[in-house]
Amino acid sequence: MMRGCYLLHDLLGDSAAARRGALAVTCGDVSVSYGELADRSDALARALAEAGVERGDRVMIFVENGIDAVVAFWATLEANAVVVMVHPQTRPARLAAMVADCRPRVLIANPHLPHDVPGVRVLVTGTPAWEAAQRAGAPPLRTAIDRDLAAIIYTSGSTGEPKGVMLTHRNMLAACASVSEYLAIRSDEVILCVLPLSFTYGLYQMIMAVAAGARVVLERSFAFPREVLQRVARERVTGFPGVPTMFATLLQLELSAFDLSSIRYVTSASAALPIKHALALRDAFPRARIYSMYGQTECKRCTYLPPEDLPRKPDSVGIAIPNTELWIVDEDDRRLPPGQVGQLVIRGPTVMRGYWEKPEATAKKLRPGPLPGEHVLYTGDLCRLDDEGYLYFVARMDDVIKSRGEKVPPKVVESAILDIPGVSEVAVVGVPDVLLGQAVKAFVVLAPGVTLEATAIQRECRARLESFMVPSHIVFRDALPKSGNGKIQKTELT
Repeated sequence: MMRGCYLLHDLLGDSAAARRGALAVTCGDVSVSYGELADRSDALARALAEAGVERGDRVMIFVENGIDAVVAFWATLEANAVVVMVHPQTRPARLAAMVADCRPRVLIANPHLPHDVPGVRVLVTGTPAWEAAQRAGAPPLRTAIDRDLAAIIYTSGSTGEPKGVMLTHRNMLAACASVSEYLAIRSDEVILCVLPLSFTYGLYQMIMAVAAGARVVLERSFAFPREVLQRVARERVTGFPGVPTMFATLLQLELSAFDLSSIRYVTSASAALPIKHALALRDAFPRARIYSMYGQTECKRCTYLPPEDLPRKPDSVGIAIPNTELWIVDEDDRRLPPGQVGQLVIRGPTVMRGYWEKPEATAKKLRPGPLPGEHVLYTGDLCRLDDEGYLYFVARMDDVIKSRGEKVPPKVVESAILDIPGVSEVAVVGVPDVLLGQAVKAFVVLAPGVTLEATAIQRECRARLESFMVPSHIVFRDALPKSGNGKIQKTELT
């Protein structure tokens, strides 16, 4: 019988039909096959429907990386509902705000996480009720279509206000296909995922693995990098996705002590990969293809840098992903030629439907596109293109520091400081200053055993940067504050 349209969870159905006995997910010492994953998801979908979940209802998944989280994800889709993945470190007050915003029908939670949510039915993993919900049962009747929502992903952006990014089945299928195409994901891949599944970068590692009939190895965190590298060697991992802060930590280790020969590709996203780290990764993983990537939750991925272009364009975030178009506009919405800095605009099937119940915020991001009735994404990021169409990230529009009447992109200053031998990580912010308007302040983390004076860093900056970009203040830190996604939290730097 024909399905009528292809939905995100059909990826699991197809892989389970073709590779039923193949391993799909490994977490710790436990693995499940595609057949078992599909059967458990089918049964849980039926249980959700019997609990009152209907088409378009939200199911919030407040579960750590693991097999339960994967089962819950696919089951929610099979129940014609909308997945809302929540980071396991989310505080009770923020969780309550998300619940009030999206009004889930069911909350699936780990027993040790806060889950006392009035007015919401709660299903706790590891309990008899949870186990019973995954026993034999056919999924409910299929009623969703590909224009329906598949997920709401909460992002705080730069304002700190949680906004639910609405993604349809079509959005997520398009993103999966595009990224899988340029990474050339195969059925024999073993993809490591230490990133939380509440983070789209992490979530798509699992989705792409299922789409290819490959295996994903889930880790709860990157808190113990040596153990993660041991897991890479033991599981013969082929795909290693990470964020720049993770790679900054890895590159301080003696990587030759670990067997990393199975790794076929390394990807970096979430923030622009510093040139220093990009080139160091190429040297650290000589057999692997290194992909520097750039994107936003609002469209999943914007660009990738083909690995063969890394030596000649190490500071670029690459070209548009397959089936995506991009351009740069000025403040009057006029397209800019190569070399000029302006706001990046993204057009393609991965662009979100909008922010959940936030029409004003949506209208700022989604504006009319070239064709009647379509919308394109105004990213809020300052970028430029070169003559070959390669993109260069400059700054978030709301992160630009205005000092002495000049605009200072923090990334430019951060890159200059990272180039100084002995510097491991850096974050640059603007702080109020009576004379300058804003002064440039740099928070610097040094590699183990390295000693540097603030004056030495300022001297190096003067040799590399224009005078108004040189930090007035240098603060040394043992570590920089990071979110659960590995992003540096500049709002916590004072």
